[in-house]
This record gives sequence, C-alpha cells and structure tokens, in this order.
Amino acid sequence: MKDSNFLKENNARHFWHPMTSPEDSMTEPPKIIVSSEGVRIRDIDGHDTVDAVGGLWNVNLGYSCQPVKDAISSQLQTLPYYSTFRGTSNDAAIELSYELAQFFAPDGLSRAFFTSGGSDSIETALRLARQYHKLRAEPGRTKFLSLKKGYHGTHMGAASVNGNANFRAAYEPLMPGCFHIPAPYTYRNPFNETDPAKLAQLCANALEDEIAFQGAHTIAAMVIEPILGAGGVIVPHPSFAPMVQEICNRHGILLITDEVITAYGRTGAWTGARLWGIKPDMMATAKAITNGFFPFGAVMLGDRMIDAFEGNPAAKIGHGYTYSGHPVGAAAALACLAETKRLNVVENAAARGTQIYEGCKALMEKHEIIGDVRGGHGLMTAIELVSDRATKKPIDGARAGVVQDVAYQNGAMVRVSGPNIILSPPLVLTQADADVILSALDVGLAAA
Repeated sequence: MKDSNFLKENNARHFWHPMTSPEDSMTEPPKIIVSSEGVRIRDIDGHDTVDAVGGLWNVNLGYSCQPVKDAISSQLQTLPYYSTFRGTSNDAAIELSYELAQFFAPDGLSRAFFTSGGSDSIETALRLARQYHKLRAEPGRTKFLSLKKGYHGTHMGAASVNGNANFRAAYEPLMPGCFHIPAPYTYRNPFNETDPAKLAQLCANALEDEIAFQGAHTIAAMVIEPILGAGGVIVPHPSFAPMVQEICNRHGILLITDEVITAYGRTGAWTGARLWGIKPDMMATAKAITNGFFPFGAVMLGDRMIDAFEGNPAAKIGHGYTYSGHPVGAAAALACLAETKRLNVVENAAARGTQIYEGCKALMEKHEIIGDVRGGHGLMTAIELVSDRATKKPIDGARAGVVQDVAYQNGAMVRVSGPNIILSPPLVLTQADADVILSALDVGLAAA
C-alpha cells in the first residue's frame, strides 16, 4: 500500500465517489478507512470508531467473520470464475440455490436468480415482472407502482421506481410508466394524519385510487420496502403491508418486496415479509447475503412466477449478468448464510435495536434539535433533525454534518441522509458498542 501522505494527497483526486459531488469530495476529502475488526473501523490516522453504518447496511456479521473469508479464499483456489449462462453452472451456485430455497420457504419463495447486487436485483425483478405478464397473454401490464420516499437503487429502472427526487432529478427522463403513492410516513404526510393505523389505511386507499386511475390491466407490479431504509427508516403500521398484498392480489398485480436491506435478520425477523406476515411474488436481496465481502445478490421467486416460467418453452429469460451466480460470491453467501443462522442474529438485532431506539428517544428528550425518532424493529433507526419542532422545519445540511463529524471524533461512524441521522450497525453489536454509539451521538447533537 502507498504511504499515508500519497493517499491523502490523492484522496478523491482521480476517482468520483458515489452519492456526492466531485467538488465536495475535493473540498471535504472523504475519511480514508484502512482497517477493521469486529464492529470497528480504523482510519488512516489511527482513529478507531464503532461502525454504526454497518458498511452500508450490509456488514451484518462484522468485519472479522472468518468463515466467509475462508470460503472466498478456498473458492479462489478451485474455481475463481465461470459463467452460469445457458449450458454451464457451478457447484457453489447450485448448493446456494438449495440453501436459499430452504431459508426463504416461510416466505413462499423457492427459486433464485443471481445478480451482482441490490440495484441488479431490482432491475431483474422489474424485467421478470413484465415478462411474466407477457407469458400470461397480458402484454399491456407494463407499469410499476411504488412508494414516495422509497429507495430501490440506481439503475435506470430502479431509479424510475425510486420515490426520492434526489436520486431522480439529474437523470430524468427516466423509464415511463412508474407512479408513486404516499408512504405511511407518520411524521410527514399529505394527509396530516398522525395515527399510524389511519395513515396506513389512507395510503392503501391512495393505492386503490391510483390503480383505478391507471387501470389494473396496465400495471405489472408494486414495489415496496417492508421498512423504508434510505428514505429515513419509515416504519409502516403492521396493517399496511397486508393491505397492499390483498389489493395487489385482487387486481392481478405482482408484489415485489425490496429486501436488499431488510433480508437476513436486520429487522429482528429473518425477512421484512415475515415481519409483516406477507408472501411476495418476488423478493430482491443483496447486501448482507455475503456480509459485504463480495458483490452478490439474489432475486427470490414465488409460485406465481414459477408456474408461469417453468414448463413453458416460450419462457426464455433474456436477461443476466456476467457475474450472475459467481462461484466465489456463491461460496461467500453459503458461508455467510450458515454463520447468520448459527449466530441467530435476529435475537441480538432485536435486543440491540430496542436499546438504540429507546436510547435515541431519550436523546430526543434532551435535544430540541431532534424532531422525530423512528425504528423499533431491529437494528435500523433514524433520528430526524429539525431547526424548529413546532413547524418541523428540517435542519440544514451543515448542522447535520456537525452531528456526524463530532460523533465520529467521539467514537461512532454514523450516516447523514438529508435531515436524518441513520443507524444501521452490524447485527453482532454488543450492548457496550451500542452505548458508545449513543454517547457519541449525544455529544454530536449537543455540538449541533
């Protein structure tokens, strides 16, 4: 590795970082992370922090998960790559498809289509949804519905179903035929409704209205996150997802759950679908499937998809990625899934998630800058910052950045997304680690 002076001098000089401007990266150089252990990361200056971001929602098992590292190393020695396009396969991908079918059986999902990550998984689900309706002689079903504030990735189709202008405006016009309904966001919604159950019903009514306006015969699928992640950890009332599924089923619309964040235990349940008691037609997964150690994803498919595609000579899938079913990624996923189940991370995610959520609610009593705290389901929590609680006026970005910077100096890496401080630490977090995060936030909030 080059020495620290070289790295600092060339930080952000020769590559553009995602989700920021090249100018910002030059004027405010990114922190250079050089090592990690357990749930901690260390920067180039030797500063050590608890990673309350969990990489990017994906390092569920922490940075020292040796079984996954060993599986990657072993697979590299035997078969570092081969295609899974027509005519060839590999042993790791076959074994992984079997294990995933067992894992997702309670969700009614038993087939896998492998991808390189979350955006790929959403793109795959959108394409297969359109093909499904063509195979069933309903080629007019091409439109997609999703939630405002939802985040589904960065590909053209995925960005089109995104419900946040920050990820859309610079790239429009996007894919036509994508429409958004209000999210069950109790703190801010167009109905001025603060009762979660009533708001869930109003949003479901809005979905019914949009379907009637567009015509059910024109709609391919509805895409939802069980808990909206990047949009600010928006937790719907338990009645919402079942209402959405009933509406979709009644109108012949496929239901796609985006579980790139929520699958594999983050919510304190093994999947977001299981958390709310629904069974989607497709589930997009990635991130924690390999603990962030290898780019990999899987779209899981249910009975409606299986019945339409299998045994149908016309159902050729004209879609795939060079790295679909990559043997090293599949080996990593196999080891990760085994370790995830062995550790039963859902129990710790629920316990530590409650600790952090209640700790953040206590911070709200102390700091007027906090307008809302959301979470309570596993290790995903958001603190929404305001400059005025009465008007709910969002805080400016500079002050939110102060919270992040001061928290980092006091031992915790947290993430700023608009006016939100988002916490998504590894699922192996300890009680002491959670205390460090809350203490660092306390100092950061006071500074802001």
